Amino acid sequence: MITFFTSPIGLGHATRDIAIALRLKNDITFVSGEGAASMLARNGFNVLDVYKPEKFVVESGQLQHSFKWLMDYYSYYKKCKVIAKAILGNRDGLIVSDEDFASIAIGEEMGRRRVLITDVTETHFTSGLASIIEKKMNKSMHKMMQACDCVIIPDIGDDNSNIHHVGPIVRQTNIGRDALRRRFGFAKKTLVASVGGTDAGEYLIDKTIEAHQKLQDRLDSELVVVSGPSLKLPDSPDYRNLGFVDNLHELVYAADLVISLAGRSTMDESITSGTPGIFIPIKGHFEQEEGAARLGYKYEDIFRLETLIEEKMGHRNRAVDASGAESAAKIISSLS
Repeated sequence: MITFFTSPIGLGHATRDIAIALRLKNDITFVSGEGAASMLARNGFNVLDVYKPEKFVVESGQLQHSFKWLMDYYSYYKKCKVIAKAILGNRDGLIVSDEDFASIAIGEEMGRRRVLITDVTETHFTSGLASIIEKKMNKSMHKMMQACDCVIIPDIGDDNSNIHHVGPIVRQTNIGRDALRRRFGFAKKTLVASVGGTDAGEYLIDKTIEAHQKLQDRLDSELVVVSGPSLKLPDSPDYRNLGFVDNLHELVYAADLVISLAGRSTMDESITSGTPGIFIPIKGHFEQEEGAARLGYKYEDIFRLETLIEEKMGHRNRAVDASGAESAAKIISSLS
């Protein structure tokens, strides 16, 4: 039996956890919230929709009030500990957590076996005096990681002690790209723009629509928007909005270009499928800024989307064979 805690902040945690869970033969119950819980349920998993995360305040693509968000997140963490304790008190077996440190903390108190999945080993949201508190929080996080039976990192790196790097964790498709394009009605060169599970990417979507409109005289292409569960867009002849989907990996594979916030899972799906991508981080969001920088992007690139779209559209990259989900599932199975 596995109780699988999935962070509900965005949809990336849910997508990679689905990729892992499909390879596990265990009895799994997921614990999550909001759009992530909905995605897990739509993929046929048993889900407890009990978490309600704090929202990032993002204006014009820039993170606002980062210290306040950090304090709100700590309050949310304490609430999640209460929820996790009630759930785990009625369930035996392995605890697997995708960046839900509340369940890791409760599992440690209970003496339960714990697996943590994370690509963040410390946070850097604040500076100055506020960073003193953040450093203390990071120290606590490090202690929890060291006490876990295993920490799975979806990246390439050297293993050390209980740390295991497995490479990108992405969902796979058994359908060819041409068949997917026919299924989705992609008749022209297709730009897929996605914002994930929050409304933080609204500014990026607006800028993408604007840039694509200006390129129509030079590019025979169509814009497909995946607005997710939180962002509401008006109908328009300038784009096709698919809303909230649970197969973004297939849309990314079928597309000629993807534009997205710099969320880890979407970037990994782009890289492994060979589809070129433009990834714009939320300014001030350290995790997205670091991830985007690895691929050569920064927030200011949002102001030159026209140029980037013309450069990248249709220039497919070599697909990368990713076995991270399989490797992660083997590790989890060995501990369950």
